[in-house]
Parts: sequence; C-alpha cells; structure tokens
Amino acid sequence: MEKLIKIQNELKVPKGNYNSFGKYKYRSCEDILEAVKPLLSKHQSTLTLTDDIVLIGSKVFLKSTATFNDGKTDKSVNGFAETSEHKGMSAEQTTGTASSYARKYALNGLFLIDETESDADHDNKQQAPTKQIDIEGVKANLIVAGNLTELKSLWSKLSKDEQASKEIIDFTNNLKSKLK
Repeated sequence: MEKLIKIQNELKVPKGNYNSFGKYKYRSCEDILEAVKPLLSKHQSTLTLTDDIVLIGSKVFLKSTATFNDGKTDKSVNGFAETSEHKGMSAEQTTGTASSYARKYALNGLFLIDETESDADHDNKQQAPTKQIDIEGVKANLIVAGNLTELKSLWSKLSKDEQASKEIIDFTNNLKSKLK
C-alpha cells in the first residue's frame, strides 16, 4: 500500500483538454494513463483495467475496474457508466464511450484525482483552450440535433480545429444522412 500512497501523492494530471460547447477544461482517461505510467515503472507496480457489462434493475451499465498491484497487495476501484442509447451512435460507440467514462472514474478513485468544480482549472475558464480535440465530446454534442437546421447551428459553434477533424466531418456527414 505504501507504493500506492506514493503514486497518489506524486501523480499530477492537468486538465489539458477543452470542451468548446461547455467551455470547460477536463482530463481524459488517456491523460491519466499517460501520467501514471512513469510512476508505476518508478515504483515497480502495475495497473490493469477491465470492463464488465452488468444489469442493475432494468438498466445496463459498464463496470470498469482499475486494479493496482505492487507485488504485495492488490487494490481495486470500480467506475460505472450507463450504456444508454444515443441517437446516431452505434452500440459499439455507446459501449466505448461508457468504457472511457467508467475507466476515468475508476482511475480517479484509485489515484485520488479530484474532479470537483472547485479545482483551479475549472475556476479559470478564460484560459486559452489547448489544440487537442475532444472527439467524443463533440460527437455527443452534435448527436442531440433533431434536424438539419439544429445540426448546422451546432456545427457553426465548433472551433476551426474541430471542423477540420476528419473524424468529426465523417461523423457529421453520417448524421446528416440520418436526419434527411
């Protein structure tokens, strides 16, 4: 447990992504993994992530488990996300989005990463956004369009970098064909 405590104290994961719709910075599961890997190596420890689909009542959830092992002990924390359907998203996309979300919160719990609104990054919304694009966040915001007019309005709110993303362009074109 001593190694986990050291990693929890040494780990710094800045919010390096920006959501242009909500105008806030955030960190992703990938950001956490990138920051923790060198510390795991330094402290000769491992981290594993696993996903399971669970039924709770009548709802389907994706349960992610983050397990830390230092050679002596295992410590596991779970994160959950509902795998609800989203208009225009395939079952695979919905499951992938739920996995990313649940893994992020399992890692937050394991490594004591604070996601509250009172942290410095959240309070300083006027900082310039980074160039990294939140593809899944943009897709989630576009998918709410009920018709082509709404989709065009949402598209106009995207940054130039987001509008230039091939993945976002392809997703939007696919969504357009479904809204016709």
